[in-house]
Amino acid sequence: MRCAYELIARGKGEFLAQNAIEAVEMAYERGETDEFIQSTVIKAPVKIEKGDVLIFMNYRADRARQITQAFTDENFQGFSRGTFTPTQFICLTEYKKDFNLPVAYPSAKLNNVLGKYLSNLGMTQLRIAETEKYAHVTFFLNGGIERPFYGEDRILIPSPDVATYDLKPEMSAFELTDELAENIESQKYDLIICNFANTDMVGHSGKLDAAIKAVEAVDKCLGIVYQSLRSIDGEMLITADHGNVEQMVNPETGEVHTAHTSNPVPLIFVSQRVVEIAEPNTGTLSDIAPTLLLMMNVEKPEEMTGTPLITFTK
Repeated sequence: MRCAYELIARGKGEFLAQNAIEAVEMAYERGETDEFIQSTVIKAPVKIEKGDVLIFMNYRADRARQITQAFTDENFQGFSRGTFTPTQFICLTEYKKDFNLPVAYPSAKLNNVLGKYLSNLGMTQLRIAETEKYAHVTFFLNGGIERPFYGEDRILIPSPDVATYDLKPEMSAFELTDELAENIESQKYDLIICNFANTDMVGHSGKLDAAIKAVEAVDKCLGIVYQSLRSIDGEMLITADHGNVEQMVNPETGEVHTAHTSNPVPLIFVSQRVVEIAEPNTGTLSDIAPTLLLMMNVEKPEEMTGTPLITFTK
């Protein structure tokens, strides 16, 4: 983040280019792929001056918070900025309520999201992930609400401190799984939501060997989770909201593929009960919460427009 701040605020970078295309081409010559391009100044350096207006076009709250604080918080402690330069800073979306910054597109209010609905019913839930996906199982899943709902506990497992995750493709999956298995077997929670980061984060590296190791790590971890669930007669759904690691090469160009895909994702139902499954390729993400609620024998709220993807026959 310091590199990004120095580049934007002070016009200081590792390299100099005449235009963005040249900057990217220079990075490729250095062996850098898009995600890892080092800071490059375009033409003459430009510094941010007092009174300048910054419009931050990032719509992802979790990725935008840190650098937003660097530009707007007079007491920021993340790194030394030198002399603080106050600016008019506008967020594209609401990154965090207590930032108290202008927002171009305020968040829509969501009622009866899964976590809130279960909380209102007096049910308990656990959210667990490592650093890279922690916001996804908390802030995002709760409809942009920062604080936990009543009855909601959270466990954050630190992601490994490496330059890129292909250097440690297992990331913190095994530490995460140890905590997850322990909490499953405790039978303390009505619902546990967990995110394994490996297949997405390592998939972004474009390194096939590392991606294979990442998938193998998650596979081993899911085996451990399965055994814990079997021991208490529990159930689970396994799914994703986008593809990545299943396509590491562009089939048309033969080049390395590092981006998300829009390929259909699996939905795996693990249970001792007998069910009928919906027709393949008919489900959407809006059907996941209703399916979970059916598994928990809880009626879905009227705000949920999706339908369960399974029917219990016994």
